[in-house]
This record gives sequence, C-alpha cells and structure tokens, in this order.
Amino acid sequence: MNYQSIRKMQRVMGYDTMQKLIDNGQVWQMEGSMGREAMHLLEIGACMLPKRPHRDYYGNAIPSRDWLKEGKGSYKHSLNFYNNVYDY
Repeated sequence: MNYQSIRKMQRVMGYDTMQKLIDNGQVWQMEGSMGREAMHLLEIGACMLPKRPHRDYYGNAIPSRDWLKEGKGSYKHSLNFYNNVYDY
C-alpha cells in the first residue's frame, strides 16, 4: 500500500472531503465540530496531516506530517489503518 492507495481508499470510504479540508487548512478555521471530527479521523488514522503546517483559528501550530515519525496524523499511522481495513 502506498500514498495513492490510501487516497483511493479515502475516496471509497468517504474521508476524501475531510482530507482535503485538512490538507488546505480550512478545517481548522471552521466551527468546532469540524475540527473535532478532523482530530478523530487523525487519531484513528483515516486521515493524515498535510505536507505543510497550518495554524488554527487561535494561531496554534498544526504540524506537517513530516514533522511526526509516527502516531496521530502521520503517514505511517494512516498506512497502518488502511492496511488493517484492507485485510478485512
């Protein structure tokens, strides 16, 4: 499984819109429920952080996925999530 496979699985599972909002940073400027949903999807691995960092509404830094080795928001975390989904 690679990056393109993950993006394809996101489209199939309906996470692609949220991934786009995370990638362009818009989700961190929206109402709280959207940010909480984005955080949930990052925590489970359905979405990953973008290649470049952003700031939220309050000016807090949202890191790039390259800043993380593993864990919530990292490419590796999403890879594990979709490998587990694919196995089922």
